[in-house]
Amino acid sequence: MSYAKIKQPKLADVIENRLESMILEGTLELGEKLPPERELAKQFDVSRPSLREAIQRLESKGLLTRRQGGGTYVKEELREQLTDPLFELLNTHPESQYDLLEFRHALEGVSAYYAALRGTAEDFCAIKNSFEAIEKAQQADDLELEIQNVALFYLSVIEASHNVVFLHLARGIKPLLEKNISDNVKQLYSYPEVAKKIHQHRVQLLDAILSKQPKKAQEASAKHLIYIEETRLVMLREESLFKRELGRF
Repeated sequence: MSYAKIKQPKLADVIENRLESMILEGTLELGEKLPPERELAKQFDVSRPSLREAIQRLESKGLLTRRQGGGTYVKEELREQLTDPLFELLNTHPESQYDLLEFRHALEGVSAYYAALRGTAEDFCAIKNSFEAIEKAQQADDLELEIQNVALFYLSVIEASHNVVFLHLARGIKPLLEKNISDNVKQLYSYPEVAKKIHQHRVQLLDAILSKQPKKAQEASAKHLIYIEETRLVMLREESLFKRELGRF
């Protein structure tokens, strides 16, 4: 019996696959500039001609773009392909914010589950740091900074799930998520007891993830978002009733 020879992969193929994986995993972010060719070749421990060939292939695939005199970048337009003008329409319609909350139930709940299950020490550190940044912004009474850090907290949980679909989906609709978080915080924080409850929910979510309890993490995420949705609906009904009462005078 004769056996076919095992063909060794070409070095450029290996480099190409590695760079593709880095883009897919989010290690190389959309719009990010690659290190200079010489430095990258040294990091990968490969020859510059092989690296150059791999980069040219990724350029032809539309994943990388070279700017005249400015280096090579991961294509920013890839993010635009994940979104479209419909997102701007969703962003400007208040009713869609409730639909987005329902979407967050699915995305953040499952992400919290897998973050607790798969998260690394580095992931947990990033989640904890973003949570501490929320608390610091609260202490400084800086609402806009707090909103930014709340968004980073949830994104760090999604990244810790190590699901590349969740990761790129969340990054692709980041403006929508930030708008939803901003609307929630600005509306709900006018009631101190509600703000306190929301903070308690985040603490429970953080503790469940850091203690590696997937089901509790998912339950904490669901509890948090259900509370936000129900509280917003109650406020909406009260506002509507108040306007009706005013109309009688």
